[in-house]
Amino acid sequence: MSTPDHSLRHSAAPGDPDEIAALRARLEPLLPAAIDDLKDLVRIPSIAFDGYDRDPVQRSAQAVAELLRGAGLAEVSIESVDGGSPAVIGRTPAAAGRPTVLLYAHHDVQPTGDLSDWTSPPFEPAERDGRLYGRGAADDKAGVMAHVTALRLVGEELAAEGVGVTVFIEGEEEAGSPTFRPFIETYRDRLAADLIIVADSANWAVGTPALTTSLRGVVDLVVEVRALDHAVHSGLFGGPVLDALTQLSRLLATLHDANGEVAVEGLIRAADPTVEMDEADYRRDAGVVDGLELSGTGSLTSRLWTRPALSVIGIDAPSVRDASNTLVPVSRAKVSLRIPPGEDPDAAMEALVTHLERHTPATAQVTVHRGERGKPYSARQESAAMDLARDAFARAWDTPAVDTGLGGSIPFIADLLEVFPEAEVLVTGVEDPESRAHGVDESLHLGEFARVCLAEALLLRSAGSLDGRTK
Repeated sequence: MSTPDHSLRHSAAPGDPDEIAALRARLEPLLPAAIDDLKDLVRIPSIAFDGYDRDPVQRSAQAVAELLRGAGLAEVSIESVDGGSPAVIGRTPAAAGRPTVLLYAHHDVQPTGDLSDWTSPPFEPAERDGRLYGRGAADDKAGVMAHVTALRLVGEELAAEGVGVTVFIEGEEEAGSPTFRPFIETYRDRLAADLIIVADSANWAVGTPALTTSLRGVVDLVVEVRALDHAVHSGLFGGPVLDALTQLSRLLATLHDANGEVAVEGLIRAADPTVEMDEADYRRDAGVVDGLELSGTGSLTSRLWTRPALSVIGIDAPSVRDASNTLVPVSRAKVSLRIPPGEDPDAAMEALVTHLERHTPATAQVTVHRGERGKPYSARQESAAMDLARDAFARAWDTPAVDTGLGGSIPFIADLLEVFPEAEVLVTGVEDPESRAHGVDESLHLGEFARVCLAEALLLRSAGSLDGRTK
């Protein structure tokens, strides 16, 4: 792999080379401060999950509010609804008849997991080999800083042209956005826009941008298996009774067939993508152990984007260190099901629950606790906003953008489309396949970050050509 490039100095982009070169030159001196500001955000452990200290989330919101004020937005405030985490709204209203662009990102982050697994502490940002490491460095505090940096670059031009800009930085996306819908309904007038840019996705590869045109939805639940009222000696009682952990394992094993395909009846598949990825790249980026076969059949992109995928993401059971010679009376597992575009989350939930109930053994009591449901997303492939985005990305990277799906989920996009049906939504990314978002050693490629900022600035400059439909 080539050495990462921090700078924006490379061959002229298509379109107007002089204009692009001038914008690159103006962006270059802004990047060091942008990276320093990003490091300051990463240092704030803004985990919005239940059970974590909420003060850092508030401090993170305050830091974001100051950044938006410094970027020149006329109105900035920190808001919340129904006891939810603090979100930041910054805006400069549009002139009469002019369009408004809404820029979305989130300032909360995932928990870190075992700190000993990290090469450097997750909330002490560290640069190594052209990447910035730290929790939230990519997902999604880089998205926050991409918006801020683009506004530092072209905000005055937008204001002079009467183009409205609203920045909405959510504070609980990683925790499932529990108050997102009431929030955008409460602040509908302040958030209304013609174009919504969601900076919370990934690019195709380092050096190749992507526009995310589809997202899988998500359904999750906790399945509890009980075999006994209490733990008993495995030697004295084992045999007639199978422990709960064994029975849970057997139940979970029914969720996939021998090829690793999801075996839950009633789930749909979307059409296979027309683009394919290199298997070697996938293996490297996913960290697949050498020599292992991949699960499932069909193209990699179909398995990642347009087919259901089911994972067991947590189990409550005694640890190996604390294990005693007893039969485990009860055990629980959290199951996460990603669903393709076109699938209804409620129908998918019922299909999963029905499967578990049908495969419940007579030797155990099974209880299912339904959890999160998030809708999948499929974008309009052709629109004025898509054309503007493709042009901006091609200019910033000197190569065309790839239209991609994404295996992950951003359920609130469906809410945005329902509350703001006249708006165009673009899903863009600051991550790359090596970013390890949500994982250990999460990182941001700093050269790609620079190109993301340039692309967004170009897109914002062209937004004036959109109709001001929300006015």
